[in-house]
Amino acid sequence: MKSVHLAGPGDTNKLVPLVVAFHEEKGFGSTEDLIHDAVMPLLEGSPHGAIWLIGPRIAPVGYICVSFGWSLELGGLDGMVDEFYIRKAVRGRGMGTEALITLMKALQSSGVRALSLEVDRQNARVQGLYQRAGFDLRADYALMTHVF
Repeated sequence: MKSVHLAGPGDTNKLVPLVVAFHEEKGFGSTEDLIHDAVMPLLEGSPHGAIWLIGPRIAPVGYICVSFGWSLELGGLDGMVDEFYIRKAVRGRGMGTEALITLMKALQSSGVRALSLEVDRQNARVQGLYQRAGFDLRADYALMTHVF
């Protein structure tokens, strides 16, 4: 898996700036301290999720964060892509598709039964990336969230 590397505590200084850039691009208003506190449990091995860096280990160009849950409908462990980011300067080169497909194969071989994600209904380019990776819109379903 050259294009995707599981992030650990030693990757904090590479990962946090990528998350900050993504949150700024999306207008989330997150602080660097909040981001640091959110990623550290995952980097330290929390069973609730994991983060993979995309690109060269020394200078990653993006990341994918997956949280884990359990689905009776799907027959066991499932994952939800919480965040998926590639630096703007290198988008459109197929790195995201390659990383996502590589990660999906690794998750499947580890017993994960399904992987879900959110997509902006107005962003055809991103929907195309996800469709190339094998994702389908579930027409009868909509994600609803209550934030505490």
